[in-house]
Amino acid sequence: MSVTQIVALVIFLVMFVLVVMDTIPREYVTLIAGALTLIVTFGLLMRSPEAIWESLNLTAFIHPSFWVTHVEGADSAGINWATITFIGGMMVMVEGLAKSGFFTWLCMNIAKLVKYKPVPLLLSFMVMSFVLAMFIDSITVILFLAAVTVELGKLLKLDPVPMIVSEIFCANLGGSATMCGDPPNIIIGTSLGYSFFDFLLHTGLIAFVSLFFILIYYYLVFRKTLNAEHITEEAIAALPTPESAIKNKKDFYISSAIFGCAAILLVTHAQTGLTVASIGVFAAVATLIANGRDSIELLKKVDYRTLLFFMGLFVVVSGLELTGILKLLANFIGTISGGNLHVMIAIILWLSAIASAIVDNIPFAATMVPVIKALAAAQGIPVETLAWTLAMGTDVGGSATPIGASANVVGISVAAKNGHIIGWGKYCKVAIPATIIVMVTSMLILFARYV
Repeated sequence: MSVTQIVALVIFLVMFVLVVMDTIPREYVTLIAGALTLIVTFGLLMRSPEAIWESLNLTAFIHPSFWVTHVEGADSAGINWATITFIGGMMVMVEGLAKSGFFTWLCMNIAKLVKYKPVPLLLSFMVMSFVLAMFIDSITVILFLAAVTVELGKLLKLDPVPMIVSEIFCANLGGSATMCGDPPNIIIGTSLGYSFFDFLLHTGLIAFVSLFFILIYYYLVFRKTLNAEHITEEAIAALPTPESAIKNKKDFYISSAIFGCAAILLVTHAQTGLTVASIGVFAAVATLIANGRDSIELLKKVDYRTLLFFMGLFVVVSGLELTGILKLLANFIGTISGGNLHVMIAIILWLSAIASAIVDNIPFAATMVPVIKALAAAQGIPVETLAWTLAMGTDVGGSATPIGASANVVGISVAAKNGHIIGWGKYCKVAIPATIIVMVTSMLILFARYV
């Protein structure tokens, strides 16, 4: 390895460790690491203004392929602005939905539909978490769903922990089913040019089959606990009506219509030619126009720290890619697998799952996308097979531990703020077996379909 490669690798590893330790805000860590990559790796060592420019990738916005998929685009390293634009736009739309009371209204209607019975509540909220996470990022789904679950638990004198733990898992599983459900899938899809339906037909199939087993698993795990809960008629009578969650009917109908339009555009974007970046911008602009004077408040609530985290991360990963480190890793995986696709799928799936259980799955996915591209080119195999493998490993593997995915951290934090502590032991005891069930299911389906 050259000095340049060693420096790029050291910057990446230090960044990774600091992100895992979580003692410094992660957006500061990746931005500083990104700056070091630009200045030291590309500037001082490589003396390559071209590498700096390619890493920043600022010309992406003016290229037609950023907005429309029916034109030829350049494949480059650097900041994936399509991912950042889409996530930012959806954040604005979701804030509009939350302000209108959409999430509380939806949860209360489903609870009422199952007559507030504990076991049907568990299963219905799991399915709702799965379905919502197919269209809205899993972090946002859990943020609101866990809060509503805690409130429902208070009103019904019901322990919300079993429901929150199962909702977290199903949000990550549902996110694996589509391109827009989980940040790793957005990164994979925008980097490799896949559509909503590409994911739905491949990872979606695996996710739906896995959901069947997961519903059975969590039912068996929690049925005794939930059946012991006694919900009184008085508690049900004291519950607010779903309609009471709607503060302003006009805002509710408009925000719901925008969400519906965004979902339709995501489902049909392969046919319309609109990219996810275009759809994200549409969702944000429509929400801001609809909210008028309140739009400034919505913009203030956007999680800019996450967007900055992505920017720095993509720059650091481009340092590994442009210095050839990721090509070396791809060659190593190809060597130890002996070119055997069965072994290659197993390595990428379980490596992704284990790594994502230990560290945040977003940086791992961003790192592995160029690796699987290089591996597919070197071994002469379809990159799609490795892409679906990587998606399932990173999306679901992160469910195994409290820190494996951002949705886990959010859900556990919401529970803790309301006095329900979910420790590592309590969480991992039920989440690790569930993760293994999905990983084994994924591996068998991947073998059956693609090998």
